[in-house]
Amino acid sequence: MGGQESRSRRVLDGIRVLDVSTILAGPMTCQILGDFGADVIKIEHPRHGDGMRGHGLAKDGVGLWWKMISRNKRTVGLYLGDAEGQDVFRELVRTADVVVENFRPGTLEKWGLGPERLRELNPGLVLLRVTGFGQTGPYAARPGFGTLAESMSGFAHLTGEPDGPPTLPAFGLADSIAGITGASAVMMALYARATGDGRGQEIDLDILEPIMTAVGPSVIYVDQLGVVQQRTGNRSLNNAPRNTYRTSDDRWVAISTSATSIAERVMTLVGHPEVIAEPWFATGGGRAAHADQLDSYVADWIGARTRDEVSDAFAAAGAAVAPVYAPDELLDDPQVRALDMITKVDDPELGSIRMQNVLYRMAGTPGEIRFTGRPIGADTDEVLGDELGLDADRLAELRQRGVVR
Repeated sequence: MGGQESRSRRVLDGIRVLDVSTILAGPMTCQILGDFGADVIKIEHPRHGDGMRGHGLAKDGVGLWWKMISRNKRTVGLYLGDAEGQDVFRELVRTADVVVENFRPGTLEKWGLGPERLRELNPGLVLLRVTGFGQTGPYAARPGFGTLAESMSGFAHLTGEPDGPPTLPAFGLADSIAGITGASAVMMALYARATGDGRGQEIDLDILEPIMTAVGPSVIYVDQLGVVQQRTGNRSLNNAPRNTYRTSDDRWVAISTSATSIAERVMTLVGHPEVIAEPWFATGGGRAAHADQLDSYVADWIGARTRDEVSDAFAAAGAAVAPVYAPDELLDDPQVRALDMITKVDDPELGSIRMQNVLYRMAGTPGEIRFTGRPIGADTDEVLGDELGLDADRLAELRQRGVVR
């Protein structure tokens, strides 16, 4: 369960990460690293805090998304736009293994905190720089957000009904993919450091490229065949039947038949085994060309049954189906509960709360949620005073000037 101490060692014990990033990719990278034991120090503006604190819904004035995205992070209020604040940050860099930032290109350099200077302070430092479009190129200085990456990557072009507009996701898809990618990149850089000469490196991660990769082979289709993929709604050009279907109790299920054997089971179950003998049925593309016919058979069968009846019948037949869940239904799913995918965590401000658990179930070095997102500056005295050695008078003076909180 989240919040319980693991008996196994944490795989990132001893790794310190300075998180000076904001919404959303950089903080997610740091969340993942913290989940597996890294000492993540969240550095945020001492007066305004991180913008993530105000993102999404709140309860009793406490941002709920913050509780998740900033779990396992100690928080320090430190203003990097001030010369003394920059000095304090340089001292923190000497103690760190990783810095994650997502300022516009040139901002760290303007503050005297660019890669060259940080390397002088700490040759082993891994610096992950997250931007919309990268550190160089004609778009480098543009504001970059996940919505723009979702638009430019081909995702929006391929999403939606054929006769409808391009469709954007209702959540931070591009940022989230980039955040998971960032954690992978940091781990590769740390491995290179451990197996090489002990030196760190700079990682230039833009939000656009990870979702471009996730979109799939559309670019190579254009390059090699001149084929521009178009929107197909919930259907796929690679297999059929593949769609969402309404049940008799006005709910929805989704099915996929990427494997021909699964398609055979589905068509047998819905009472049309005769189509299996058709020459076109043997390939996903052939079935996709006959999607109208296959969808009609499946929709009629599913539409005459409740969602539970459909799920039970598909399970018995060894065919692939899943309910289209709203979040409240996801909380009660037996598979989600059995694997503790959504776990309970104790929070000092809100009591018991539920959130998604750590991403991977590692047998030897499992991750865990040790604590939830904390108030601004909750750990400033511990990190800057006890650990970094700033005396009480200097901390008091910096607080009075608004440099720290």
